[in-house]
Amino acid sequence: MGRPLLFLDVDGPLNPYAAKPHKRPPGYTTLRVPWDGLAREGHPSPAVRRRPLRVWLDPRHGAQLLRLDYELCWATTWMADANRWIAPVVGLPELPFVDFADALLQDRPDGVHWKTAPLVEYADGRTFAWVDDEQGDPDRAYVTAHHRAPGLLHHVNPRIGLRDDDFRALADFARGCPTPEPGMREGQREGGLSPRSSRGPR
Repeated sequence: MGRPLLFLDVDGPLNPYAAKPHKRPPGYTTLRVPWDGLAREGHPSPAVRRRPLRVWLDPRHGAQLLRLDYELCWATTWMADANRWIAPVVGLPELPFVDFADALLQDRPDGVHWKTAPLVEYADGRTFAWVDDEQGDPDRAYVTAHHRAPGLLHHVNPRIGLRDDDFRALADFARGCPTPEPGMREGQREGGLSPRSSRGPR
């Protein structure tokens, strides 16, 4: 429990989907995923969109992520499909993933991203970093108000994906994270646990 979590989005950080559509970024490979090969919800059905989903991935990213001092966890609409399609191409082992269940793609009226509350709940008081292309100020405010341990919401430009500067920022955050004292959980303070109530990981 000493290492922080790294919540990892796919589309944006690993797959720079907003890059020029006919110019694959240097160093990337093209993966074409058939829609009937996806178990995830919230995407066009094969009857609506028959062309395979094009994904650009950099095979070097897995090794770069594994060198960071984090426990990696998928935080993406791909959910379990990330282990089937994304992990082998970028060189990652099978990872745990956040099951967003009924929160998947459900916009909130307060402007907080639909991922934010489930990620705070999953972290359950652990320090975490979250790389995504869709966080904003409402999400930072939510994490500050509802999460007792440090949390880094690191925005990645979906036109370029993860770059060296992003990896340096993540490494710097991990190095600066306090290490819990023996016998004390992250989020615990002298005098007892923080008053925040949350279920454990799903």
